[in-house]
Amino acid sequence: METSDHILLLGGTYEARLIAEKLTTSLPGAQLTVSFAGVVKDLPELGVPTRVGGFGGTNGLADFLKSEKVTYVVDATHPFASQISGHAAMVCTALQVPLIRLERPAWDTVDGDDWVRVASIEAAERALPVASRVFIALGRKEISKFYGRDDIYGLARMIEPPEHPLPAHWDLVLARPAQSADEEEALFRAHGISHVVSKNSGGERAYAKIEAARRLHLPVIMIDRPDLPKTETSANVSDLLEKLKASSSQAGS
Repeated sequence: METSDHILLLGGTYEARLIAEKLTTSLPGAQLTVSFAGVVKDLPELGVPTRVGGFGGTNGLADFLKSEKVTYVVDATHPFASQISGHAAMVCTALQVPLIRLERPAWDTVDGDDWVRVASIEAAERALPVASRVFIALGRKEISKFYGRDDIYGLARMIEPPEHPLPAHWDLVLARPAQSADEEEALFRAHGISHVVSKNSGGERAYAKIEAARRLHLPVIMIDRPDLPKTETSANVSDLLEKLKASSSQAGS
């Protein structure tokens, strides 16, 4: 890319970090800005300009793209970050700024899985049987949607404490997802877990809990992904980088 090109990378995932690290070498002529939404714990040192916080809706994002002369947007946010993905698609279409979204393939069942597929967090809460002992893998802003179920026990894991304290009889694990199914299985056994609630995030880094549930024959309440606007997508980091390089070559020809 030309030195005047400016890529805005909407981050917050492990893949976004990989993209940021690889872009500096694969497209050394381009300027890169990485944006993180909200408060970020342990902000990674990427060696490129970063910004933290929302843009202020579609108008704020449009103002940023114009004032910073952004020429390409890469959406590497979480598959459930539907608001920012929707805003990015809307604004990029209006301003005719190219957009590519990293879209991990969703998980699917394999032999031994016992899934109940639901369309929302609210539906997941309703799907839990009475007296369930549930491992809930959701974000800090969403966990409270289960607090009304005083008939269940919840084991919640998240990176930062929830906005509202957990019910007194629940337990909280402040940690990133375990990378080993053995670790997840030991955790489930230690707390007598009977059900798992998970978003269908896809990817490998959060899959260990699904494998552990399969081993223990635990039902998984799987929350389907939200529908996102149509745009160019890539299923992995390598493919996304190749598409960016191809776009650069076409622009320079």
